[in-house]
Amino acid sequence: MGILKAGIGAAKSVLADQWREYFYCPALETDVLVRKGVNRKAKRGFGNKGSDNIISNGSIIAVNEGQCMMIVEQGMIVDVCAEAGEFVYDTSTEPSVFYGDLRESLSESFRQFGRRFSMGGDTGKDQRVYFFNTKEILGNKYGTPNPVPFRVVDANIGLDMDIEIRCHGEYAYRIVDPILFYKNICGNVEEQYEREEIASQLKTEIQTALQPAFAKISAMGIRYSALPGHTLELADALNEVLSEKWGQRYGIAITAIGISSVKAPEEDERMIKELQRNAAFRNPNMAAAHLVGAQAAAMQAAASNTHAGPMMAFAGMNMAAGQGGADVSNLYAMGQQQAAAQQNAAPSQNVAQKPAAGWNCACGAVGNTGKFCAECGKPKPVADGFWTCACGARNKGKFCPECGRQKPADAPLYKCDKCGWEPEDPAHPPKFCPECGDPFGAEDIR
Repeated sequence: MGILKAGIGAAKSVLADQWREYFYCPALETDVLVRKGVNRKAKRGFGNKGSDNIISNGSIIAVNEGQCMMIVEQGMIVDVCAEAGEFVYDTSTEPSVFYGDLRESLSESFRQFGRRFSMGGDTGKDQRVYFFNTKEILGNKYGTPNPVPFRVVDANIGLDMDIEIRCHGEYAYRIVDPILFYKNICGNVEEQYEREEIASQLKTEIQTALQPAFAKISAMGIRYSALPGHTLELADALNEVLSEKWGQRYGIAITAIGISSVKAPEEDERMIKELQRNAAFRNPNMAAAHLVGAQAAAMQAAASNTHAGPMMAFAGMNMAAGQGGADVSNLYAMGQQQAAAQQNAAPSQNVAQKPAAGWNCACGAVGNTGKFCAECGKPKPVADGFWTCACGARNKGKFCPECGRQKPADAPLYKCDKCGWEPEDPAHPPKFCPECGDPFGAEDIR
């Protein structure tokens, strides 16, 4: 009797699971990251007696926008779909006579009957549908309970110092890799997985990552007071720091971050402001203007002095000025001198630049400054102080002692080394000898 009942139970379960199912997810609230799919069974339908964790071949799964569907069979991921619409599961190991080839489905159904009969009518299988929330998860709060180091760099005044800041705000993240999230975080949940279960871990890790992220932001020259205006850079810096843990382990990524407030200790703020103000006084004109304002305020305070009298107060001001106080006129004079020096240092665009002196080549190019001619590439002639006159006398002075001719102006004299032809102007020969055609070069200098 027991075997007969087991056979009847196995047959009933196989027949009940022949119907195609319809799985869907009613809604995924912001606090829900993963939810198990629901097998909708109509009250008036005939497929209400099927197993809950069995997905027959040809079953339909509805995927909404902002969701990713995952099918898990016997604890192993077998299919994933992130495209909104109707998904038909046609590779299931549970056959259905209402989908696919009828003969093959009947054959597979008899095999399932034998399997379930051997297990006393139980399915011996677990198939589940999970829906992942791929929308942005907003409103995740963070803060720094302990001060975080921040480097303040101000190239204008040469400031480079470390301070401590506190900040808090909110960030948003989304699931970018459901497979990693399933394997490493939620696993085979019974109903749903909420963000509160991972919120504490994420908050701790983002607080730890803020310090290297702030270091990257400060290296970009962004001041801590300007951080609320650079949330995109901060989000990129955090993702770079957390990419290994969150992206490669958890399958999530930061999409946005908001900073509600950034606050440094009052003593650090006062010190930075004082350094910036003092650096401005390196300009004598700024220092003079500040001194004029201070003297005017001191004169007003002295005039309103009712205890020692205005005369004694003004006498004290004069005595202080005589003990080495700065003179406003001297500061303004220094400012004018600096402005004049900067103006003189800048080259005038209206003044023509004097060309550099050079040497003349035999090819006719003048003003060469290098060791070779810029036109023909011939080397610069070596001057030994001697020059050859047109009469043939070799001289070193300004005039030829034989014929009285004047020395050519700083130019070598040429004579063809092949045929001996001499130009009328020995200092400016043609490019080629008209007698033999040999080009004139350094070897033709007499």
